[in-house]
Amino acid sequence: MRALVWHGKEDIRCDTVSDPEIEHPRDAIIKVTSCAICGSDLHLFHNFIPAMMPGDIMGHEMMGEVVETGSEINGSLKKGDRIVVPFTINCGECDQCKRGNFSVCERSNRNKDMADKAFGHTTAGLFGYTHLTGGYPGGQAEYVRVPFADKTHIKVPSTLSDEQVLFLGDIFPTGWQAAAQCDIEATDTVAIWGCGPVGQMAIRSAVLLGAKQVIAIDCLPERLSMAAAGGAITINFSEESVVERLNELTNNKGPEKCIDAVGLESHVSMGQPDTLYDRAKQMMMMENDRPHVLREMIYVCRPAGIISIPGVYSGLVDKIPMGPAMNKGLTFRMGQTHVKRWTDDLLRRIEEGQIDPSFVITHTVGLEEGPEMYKVFRDKQDSCIKVVLKP
Repeated sequence: MRALVWHGKEDIRCDTVSDPEIEHPRDAIIKVTSCAICGSDLHLFHNFIPAMMPGDIMGHEMMGEVVETGSEINGSLKKGDRIVVPFTINCGECDQCKRGNFSVCERSNRNKDMADKAFGHTTAGLFGYTHLTGGYPGGQAEYVRVPFADKTHIKVPSTLSDEQVLFLGDIFPTGWQAAAQCDIEATDTVAIWGCGPVGQMAIRSAVLLGAKQVIAIDCLPERLSMAAAGGAITINFSEESVVERLNELTNNKGPEKCIDAVGLESHVSMGQPDTLYDRAKQMMMMENDRPHVLREMIYVCRPAGIISIPGVYSGLVDKIPMGPAMNKGLTFRMGQTHVKRWTDDLLRRIEEGQIDPSFVITHTVGLEEGPEMYKVFRDKQDSCIKVVLKP
């Protein structure tokens, strides 16, 4: 089969690789009908996340048709079923899964010993996202093997298109969880840094959850325009002070809730000196990430507010203002998404027409064009916000 394969930093190729096979009785094989490039895939593209190996298949946003099942699927899936595959692999039986904490499943990371050393305790296995999370082949391919497939799937109706439901596997529940973690009240201002795909979903989620005011922060006109169409007040950080504008919009009190949809690769610019400091330390291998957004959120968030972090961080960060965070009594909530916790409700909202997640798609191409689209997505060329691939 064809698949997008990681060969090193900024080197993704469309290769011919072996077809996946059933390896465990709870496996299923899926013929992929649609997959997507995620912003967090760019962290792998830039080699910021450790434990990628040449030959690893990329991708964790995918859906398709069941073509084969293992002997222990027990009727939960059958050949011909149409499913979205969550990016977090969950067994459905461990203590964490029983609590709905699917992204920290205790059994699905087959490289548990490696994760225990890196994180202190293992997290769930993830598709196409380094050997720290299991080294599972991803879904930017013609076929994908789904472990624990009896639990790691979302059945979707034939009445909805791939484009409407594909993002149930990652960015829609990720944006929703980011907003849900904020405990939004009707009097709240929610400020969201980053208007990429997850930020766009967080904007719509905050609106649906009843925020009084949603403010979106970015520097790209096409992203800001999409955010405004979703109901947000926009701030272009390259043209105005984020701190001053947020204070102006909140009567100098600051937003009650802040969402970091940027993560480790904050934009580097002369107007933000700390980003230059972070980039220099990255180049000297003295720091992993560029946490400008996290610093800014701590500074502007209203005392007793909540900071929600769906954006991916990879390791060590520097100069985090813990003094202000502690003295202001801020609450931090973060983590990979507990996808299956949210998808029944989100699928219902799609079916009822409350939201159509396909609004975020700007490019649809064949799998063979994937390597070039990684560069287009990275460089924000051609007003690119979200790329869907058709194997």
